[in-house]
Amino acid sequence: MTASPPLWAPRAWLPGGWRERVLLQANAQGVWDQITPDTEAPAGATVLPNPVLPGLVDAHSHAFQRAFVGLAERLVGAQDDFWSWRDRMYGVALRITPEQLHAVACHLYGELLQGGYTQVCEFHYLHHDLEGKPYTDTLAMSRALAQAASDTGIGLTLLPVLYERAGFNQTALRDDQQRFATQVDDVLALRDGLRALHLPHISAGVAIHSLRAAALDSMHALVQALHGDPAPIHIHIAEQTGEVQDCLAATGARPIEWLTQEMPLDARWQLVHATHATPQEIQAVSATGAGVVLCPGTEANLGDGLCDLPGWLAAGVPLALGSDSQVIRSWPEELRWLEYGQRLNLRRRNVAATWPAAPATASHLLSRMWPGGAQAAGLSPWGLRPGARADLLLLNMQDAALLGLPHGRELDGLVFAAPTRPFAGVMVAGRWITPCVETPARRFEASLRELWQAHA
Repeated sequence: MTASPPLWAPRAWLPGGWRERVLLQANAQGVWDQITPDTEAPAGATVLPNPVLPGLVDAHSHAFQRAFVGLAERLVGAQDDFWSWRDRMYGVALRITPEQLHAVACHLYGELLQGGYTQVCEFHYLHHDLEGKPYTDTLAMSRALAQAASDTGIGLTLLPVLYERAGFNQTALRDDQQRFATQVDDVLALRDGLRALHLPHISAGVAIHSLRAAALDSMHALVQALHGDPAPIHIHIAEQTGEVQDCLAATGARPIEWLTQEMPLDARWQLVHATHATPQEIQAVSATGAGVVLCPGTEANLGDGLCDLPGWLAAGVPLALGSDSQVIRSWPEELRWLEYGQRLNLRRRNVAATWPAAPATASHLLSRMWPGGAQAAGLSPWGLRPGARADLLLLNMQDAALLGLPHGRELDGLVFAAPTRPFAGVMVAGRWITPCVETPARRFEASLRELWQAHA
């Protein structure tokens, strides 16, 4: 790969905010070499017509759940909650094949690119065949995801999941969870197997499904085996009040409280959801350097509750966004849900902003999400800066959300003006990505018909 001609943008969001007349040069490895503001376009540069932003990391994804979107919005009993949704979601988890997963993930990853994400962290617990037995190729489901990322051009951090029991007081998984079954050695083998493929812009860390799904000894064994590995470690935590109550009953402590006391948290750790956290737990996480991944669309769809966003922001905890169950696949919409939930709960506006240091809500949130997402994916540095992967988003200033906005208000329009996708172009590692929509959509549609025709 040879270096592309330099790009020149009339405005670009660099560390610290908007800068004018910015020259951006990527090297042959797809990494930003030089970024120079306040300069005119040299001869030979590609002149971009609109401002540019860094891409964002989708820090928590279950790709297979894209095949379930829209299929859990009717009551099937007197009451519906996370746990009844989960049992219905298993309907796709128990039937999807590697080929169907590849089709679903290709469609999803194209949507994520269009929604402004250039990297996705796949919290991957769907490993075995339809009978819950290992495939001959134990990487079959992981390969499907990696191939989908390669086919679409999005970066991928695959996180094989430790998942060994059905609950705090259980010693094994339920019959309908056998496709998820892993022990510590399995997780490490999946991680190492994916790394051995040496695929561009595809890496691997690990994950622990949740406190209820892994024994303490196993978690300690996994962390000990990860000594010296800088890759990320993700875990679902404190998403549901029921989980908090179960953890209290089983351990005498709340989930985040227990995790900060029992595990050696550091900057590799990402606490996914962390919806139900006390101020003391927030301070305890802050002291470790660990990050938190918020999934506002999914948390709203599942009725999880609202996080203490002001508390996490004030404590300086790294924050990231995740598409999770895929009901939302665009980061501007996720940010809008995040802020609007807080406004409804607290009955005030611009909750995520601070006066006078950071009065603009969208830019303040994004200034935290860009580095927080990079930490969640194990990528540093990130953004429009030398040494970072050469990702960017080209805004479409003719989009309805941005049309006519004055300079400096573009991020406000992106997040709060309308639920559109106002990106005219997406670059990953120095290469413009043109999502192929038609073929993945046909394969996605065919896969959904196969999955759901007999179960409608």
